[in-house]
Amino acid sequence: MKQELYACVHAAEFPAQALLRLRTELESEPVAILEGRPPLETVCSLNRLAHLKGAVHGMTRLEAEDIAGLRLLARSEESEDTARAAFLECAAHFSPRMEDASYGTACACLLDIAGTERLFGPPETLAERLRASLAAAGFRSSIAIGANFHTARLKAAATRGITVIPRKQEATALSKLPLAVLRLSEDHAETFAIWGIQTLGELAALPEVDLIARLGPQAAEWRSLALGSLPHTFQPIQAEFSLKEFCDFAPPIDQTESLLFVAARMIDCLIARAAARAFSLALLVIHMELEGGRVYRRVIRPALPTTDRKFLLKLLQLEIAAYPPQAAILLLRITADPGQSSKVQLGLFAPQTPEPSRLDVTIARLKAIAGEDRVGSPVLEDSHRPGSFHMESFAVAAPPTQDPPRMALRRFRPPLPVRVELRDLKPVAFRDNERRFKVSAAYGPWKTSGCWWSADGWTAEEWDVLAETATGSSVACLLVRNHRPSAHNRSVWQLEAFYD
Repeated sequence: MKQELYACVHAAEFPAQALLRLRTELESEPVAILEGRPPLETVCSLNRLAHLKGAVHGMTRLEAEDIAGLRLLARSEESEDTARAAFLECAAHFSPRMEDASYGTACACLLDIAGTERLFGPPETLAERLRASLAAAGFRSSIAIGANFHTARLKAAATRGITVIPRKQEATALSKLPLAVLRLSEDHAETFAIWGIQTLGELAALPEVDLIARLGPQAAEWRSLALGSLPHTFQPIQAEFSLKEFCDFAPPIDQTESLLFVAARMIDCLIARAAARAFSLALLVIHMELEGGRVYRRVIRPALPTTDRKFLLKLLQLEIAAYPPQAAILLLRITADPGQSSKVQLGLFAPQTPEPSRLDVTIARLKAIAGEDRVGSPVLEDSHRPGSFHMESFAVAAPPTQDPPRMALRRFRPPLPVRVELRDLKPVAFRDNERRFKVSAAYGPWKTSGCWWSADGWTAEEWDVLAETATGSSVACLLVRNHRPSAHNRSVWQLEAFYD
């Protein structure tokens, strides 16, 4: 059987890290996180600069406001949930067996890394790669590797950096740690303080029988923890894969530059998480909550899934420029759908298609000028209404194959009003504003109608006619007689199209 080996990843002050991982402009400022109901908030988390300023846990808001230069932010549970999912997902890339060991304001997990040497090298190399991966995702962490589950957990929580504990040296590695790492009750902590026991090494040196006689059977567990010999049944969890990033703004922001600065970092994180699973981003959903209770929502759908950060940020910038938020922004949530990047093999003599990224940017600019419903690909609707279609988002497809030539119908937008001469209910001539046409052959009528129950109903008859002009040139055209003319179209007969 393989020997046990665990790596504990510990991220202290996680409420502060969850808020600051996307707000990189606050990295050089002392920041403290408040929780509770106003005005009774207390400090629950802080960064290193705030600690150097004199801020401590449990400090009230009034006490924190007396510290010059200290930035106060409200705790955000959604930010922590999103950051914890990203943290566990990043750690899960190094081992499929992972157990969550978070407590208090710390986020921690333990990885079963036994047998991973062939993939990541020795434990020191794995720890360095794991810590670098978490740092790229915006997390500061400490890592401890050991053969005992609880030894690695305690060592990672009490130290900084990377620690590799040799086998059978667990008690030595824990001997100098303070007794507070066991998170004892106040009564038991006071008892040990009276006895003069301050470290795990001193606790491990106590006689086991006498310790149990005075403090009960739980004392045996504490002593085993101090010796690094307490067994553990591993309880693995499955890290959830969800491409979502969240940022809470306090105070609200109303400048596009500030919004895009944070959005760029969020898109970077989404791309890195998707790329780690060989995915690209196929869709971005932008959700903002604005002052006054209003909600702003836009969907960005590139023609092809991509991992190009500058390209996605440019699409977001154009979208916000075309449809700007109407109030200050309270929070920003970006959700992405994963997709596979497809590659199209072009023929040697086939025309080159436009680059998808440039095409998307061009389409976004056209939508800002002409309107979102006027740019895209026309799609025929399932209806008998003449010329019924709607616009859908443009998508890059494979080059079409060579089809045989077909007759084309060149429609007029809008149709041209004409005056028609009838004989035996068939058109024999018609005239527009400039020319007169003599009909040599007429085929029809083809009658269509629909939606008679609504104001959009239609009833019309169509004629395909061959006509000649006064100069002798012949044309093939489509004449339509509208039996329900609208208010802006008073002519009954219309010239709809020419056949080419």
